[in-house]
Amino acid sequence: MVRKGVCCCCAALRPRYKRLVDNIFPEDPKDGLVKADMEKLTFYAVSAPEKLDRIGAYLADRLSRDVVRHRYGYVFIAMEALDQLLMACHSQSIKPFVESFLHMVAKLLESGDPKLQVLGTNSFVKFANIEEDTPSYHRRYDFFVSRFSAMCHSYHEDPEIQTEIRIAGIRGIQGVVRKTVNDELQATIWEPQHMDKIVPSLLFNMHKIEDVDSRGCPPSSPSGREKEENPFVLSENCFRELLGRATYGNMNHAVRPVFAHLDHHRLWDPNEFAVSIFKIIMYSIQAQYSHHVIQEILAHLDARKRDFPRVRAGIIQALLQAVAIAAKGSIGPTVLEVFNTLLKHLRFSVDFELSDRRSSISSGSFTTSTKENDERIVQNAIIQTIGFFGSNLPDYHRSEIMMFIMGKVPVLGATSHTLDTSQLGDLGTRRIQIMLLRSLLMVTTGYSAKSIAAALPAPFLDPLLSPSLMDDSELRQLVLEILHNLIDRHDNRAKLRGIRIIPDVSDLKIKRDKISRQDVNFIKKHGQQLYRHVYLGCKEEDNIQKNFELLYTTLALITIELANEEVVIDLIRVAIALQDIAILNEDNLPMFHRCSIMAVVAAYLNFLSQMIAVPAFCQHIGKVIETRNVEAPYFLPETIFREKKCNLPNSLGKDETNLFFLTNQMAESLGGSGYCVERLSVPYVPLVTALFPSGKKPHKCRRKSKDEDRLSRRKSIVDTLSIQVDILPGCNQEERANSTEEITFETLKQAIDNNALEEQEKEKRRLVIEKFQKAPFEEIAAQCETKANFLHDRLTQILERTVRPPPSPSGTVSITAGHAHYQSIPVYEIKFPDLCVY
Repeated sequence: MVRKGVCCCCAALRPRYKRLVDNIFPEDPKDGLVKADMEKLTFYAVSAPEKLDRIGAYLADRLSRDVVRHRYGYVFIAMEALDQLLMACHSQSIKPFVESFLHMVAKLLESGDPKLQVLGTNSFVKFANIEEDTPSYHRRYDFFVSRFSAMCHSYHEDPEIQTEIRIAGIRGIQGVVRKTVNDELQATIWEPQHMDKIVPSLLFNMHKIEDVDSRGCPPSSPSGREKEENPFVLSENCFRELLGRATYGNMNHAVRPVFAHLDHHRLWDPNEFAVSIFKIIMYSIQAQYSHHVIQEILAHLDARKRDFPRVRAGIIQALLQAVAIAAKGSIGPTVLEVFNTLLKHLRFSVDFELSDRRSSISSGSFTTSTKENDERIVQNAIIQTIGFFGSNLPDYHRSEIMMFIMGKVPVLGATSHTLDTSQLGDLGTRRIQIMLLRSLLMVTTGYSAKSIAAALPAPFLDPLLSPSLMDDSELRQLVLEILHNLIDRHDNRAKLRGIRIIPDVSDLKIKRDKISRQDVNFIKKHGQQLYRHVYLGCKEEDNIQKNFELLYTTLALITIELANEEVVIDLIRVAIALQDIAILNEDNLPMFHRCSIMAVVAAYLNFLSQMIAVPAFCQHIGKVIETRNVEAPYFLPETIFREKKCNLPNSLGKDETNLFFLTNQMAESLGGSGYCVERLSVPYVPLVTALFPSGKKPHKCRRKSKDEDRLSRRKSIVDTLSIQVDILPGCNQEERANSTEEITFETLKQAIDNNALEEQEKEKRRLVIEKFQKAPFEEIAAQCETKANFLHDRLTQILERTVRPPPSPSGTVSITAGHAHYQSIPVYEIKFPDLCVY
């Protein structure tokens, strides 16, 4: 076919490739591509690949003229021919032809006609799916990235055309990604200037479609045809593909534009879209790169630490989803970094909340501000993230996280690793303690250790049972719930929920194993700490019903998991001591608290009696409970805790022995069954050494209870047994040394008789060693306590009888009693630096 407007002679002189190209164009573009001539052109291109670059240049020249003249029919024919040639030729000479092809695609994308833009995009996508034999490193796609990104943000007045252009832009970006990321040496696509265009364009389409869907009903699952016509589905698939191809070196370049887009469009509040995006990211990237995403979120959280609370809460909730997915795999070294950053922001949030509260108080407004409520949202999000992250870690890793969090709780005598609460005051410290314990509670949920010693090591148990965590009712509840999570290894806690008199414990189907040697050693070493915590916890005046229920559950779980015969006796002694608290009322507790303690003791002894199944013991416990049910129902949990208007007595009579559990009767009943009941006669006294198990005293203390004051005073007296006291006023050091021991005939005689003295000393040492080896610990403690009380009373009398002496140069006050009645008292020396004693 002769080209229109060209004579036959001139047409014959034209190069063959031009004639073949001209022949594929019909006179009427509606007829479409001439297939027979297209086959000839294809055969010629394959046979003479060196002509491909000329064919491409000529086609590009014709297409450019047709575009300018708006002859769009011929434009479509030219692009169809280019596509067929591109698919048919795969030789080395195709690279110059590709340059012409890309030039023609760029011409189409630059035009303002949507049809031509879509046409150019479709041709580029076909080209992107072709695998070249050798990559072309000089080829760049900067223009295509910019143009396709601009098409993704199209705002054409016709919604259908707008959607069509956006879909074309998304498919073009997908083509660029596929063409470039397969080649490791073609890394230009991962440069920040390209990622800053590609990622926001994809997120823009994902968010816009989500906004439309959120106004109506939830969309159904799209079919295959709908997926091709839905910008949201296409952009999500492209985003997933892009992240899936990201490597270690360019992961950050793909993630950082996400934060910029979310910040620019203010998508952190509300944060549903942000959370969904990070779910897509975490599921799309390779598992070994998860820590990169988490590090980027933490860095962004640090950068926005001064932002609005809801923005920070949105970032933290996105972090929650990221760590929830990453915790199922390996997240590398970011575990402690996550907790460090979150705890730091927890400290910031509490500081912001308290500063806002102080400003509202100074302005005269005592209502809770919106900002303060928003800070609570931030704090709850942090706690939830810490707890959820920790609870999804394996048990061996979770134990380290538990130690890490416990080490951050500000307690008495703690090290410098705790959070700095010096600027927060008492209220801020309490808030930090509560939130850290709440997160620790979530971490310990579901934790199962082979032994209690592994779940409650001393560095964890000591601060957990610290007196500084007993100042508040909520703190004590959290501590007990954490203990329940770690002690209850057989999920019996749900069966014990709700304090009550259980008629038949066998109906609960309690699960328990034989106590192991490790658990026996644990209860021997740390049992006094647990008993003391329960004992002092019952005496707190701000206890509510939940506190008493948790204390009862604690005793029951210790019985199930750790009780042998010795522990049973100890638990009974603790229960009797609790009963004495309510009867004697040395702490002036309200009547409700006294009756509640009696109810806790009744419920626990009823449970214990059925667990050890000693008939005589069960009979005594059941008899007391029946008597209480008739004469004093307020001593039972069903009445004191469940009846709103319970008639409480005005006083508790000490002579109403039929309402109390009697030590002698319990000892008699247990002794007949082989229990060693000698220790039941020794009253339980909480050991003061449990206050600071590590031996380090704190630099400042909270208010002490009466028991702590009394126990501390007794301990200080016992510790000063080796200190010498002189009781002559105004004497110097030499006089005191001479008057310390009087030389008599008897002393000289004993000094001469060295053999007799040596035998006497050996006998004394033997008796002392035998006593400490065979005597029960409680008996030794009780004897030391009795001696300490005796010495304290004597020293008090001595101090009251003396007059004020002049202070000695060293600051030591010497006191002397001149009566022979006190000569039997051991000699002491008490130093009061910078003080005067009367």
